[in-house]
Amino acid sequence: MWTTTIARCTLPTMLKRSSVLACHVLRAGGRPGWAAAISSSPSLHLTWRQLRGHGTHAPAPLPSTALGDSPGVRHVRALEQERLLEVEWEGSGQSLYPYTWLRDNCQCPLCTLQSAQARSLLLSQLDIHTGVDRVQVTDNNKVSIVWPDQHTSEFDPEWLRKRCFSPAARQALQEELFLNERAYWDSELRIPTANFEEVLHDDKAALAWLLALRRVGIVYLKGAPVEQGQVARLSQRIGYLRLTFYGHTWQVQDKSQANNVAYTSGKLSLHTDYPALHYPPGVQFLHCLSQAGEGGESEAVDGFHMADQLRREDPEAFKTLTSLRVDFTDTGSDYCDFMVQSKNHIIDVDSDGRVVRINYNNATRDSVLDLPLHQVQAFYSSLKAYVQLMTRPENMLTYRMEPGDLVTFDNWRLLHGRKSFQSHPDRVRHLEGAYLDWDEVMSRLRILCKSVRGES
Repeated sequence: MWTTTIARCTLPTMLKRSSVLACHVLRAGGRPGWAAAISSSPSLHLTWRQLRGHGTHAPAPLPSTALGDSPGVRHVRALEQERLLEVEWEGSGQSLYPYTWLRDNCQCPLCTLQSAQARSLLLSQLDIHTGVDRVQVTDNNKVSIVWPDQHTSEFDPEWLRKRCFSPAARQALQEELFLNERAYWDSELRIPTANFEEVLHDDKAALAWLLALRRVGIVYLKGAPVEQGQVARLSQRIGYLRLTFYGHTWQVQDKSQANNVAYTSGKLSLHTDYPALHYPPGVQFLHCLSQAGEGGESEAVDGFHMADQLRREDPEAFKTLTSLRVDFTDTGSDYCDFMVQSKNHIIDVDSDGRVVRINYNNATRDSVLDLPLHQVQAFYSSLKAYVQLMTRPENMLTYRMEPGDLVTFDNWRLLHGRKSFQSHPDRVRHLEGAYLDWDEVMSRLRILCKSVRGES
């Protein structure tokens, strides 16, 4: 039902069709642009049902001024009373831009450091009540503004269109920048799979990997050498590893005097890693070096999907888990000695109510519970409801890693666990793990998107 295979990815011109939405996950009125590009590759297939997901919200259709080939400027005029510049586009549509924003974002060498694309104009120098002296369309179809102090700004039409203030254009640009739309899944997911070496050496394969990681939340890489150090090699494809108290990389094995429940042979309940930090790692790599003789299967659930279900089935529980801060703790010694403490919501939402992060690890949930007495039972009832949703068989994905398999997943979204196992002397379960942050991953994704499209 969920057919997904990534091997060698070729991204054709689908990514070039929109000057604004080259990496836009959901195109207006149709299939995701990148999804269509990837699925057209003979070596990569993502079904539309998977890419669409369950319960995700597609962006509204975009106005003509935010899609397609960049049109020229037909006319500009200053609306003095509103202090707005009106740009009328060839074809159809118009956009409005505040004077203050235009002056603040003048692209001339005096106001912008071109080599860094960073603003040089000081806020103390900005007249936030500025008017305009005159506006016109230049011979090369740029918008020219002469300010009252006779400073001149010129704006490229495509640059302006991309930054249109209409709700649809703003939403489209945010989606291009952050790829916030998700494809929800359940136990029937077939994990997107790529070739380890191709991801390391082919930009198109690497881009497909990171797009799927962002969209679906989990991607399998096959064919990694069965030796330590491969998670570090993979991290170099992105940037660098996240150092934690467990080191740059860490070895998941059954250890005596374990300083973490993961370093035992017992069952691990579904969890996110490191909610004891206020900023937990965003992405996790796990590389199988040796699998147990019996047991040790991995389990995973789409925490965003489960949060969405909880919001529908038990709104009060959802409200409780998004509003109450819970104490987490982690104490021990590894890379160095540590005693960390945090307060996190079980479910983090943004200002629009969209779920952006899950923080839950029953092992490190502190016995300290900084709540008023009358909220304690409500908290337990709400958390129990969420966990029961996650552990329904129809929601939980189970898979078994074998030597050479390397799984990459979104630690802010997926809750993962493990069945108990028994190691034999000749088959001792051993995984090597590492973390990265989403900032670094998204940075590489944007760079790959531009390089694959052939942009300067």
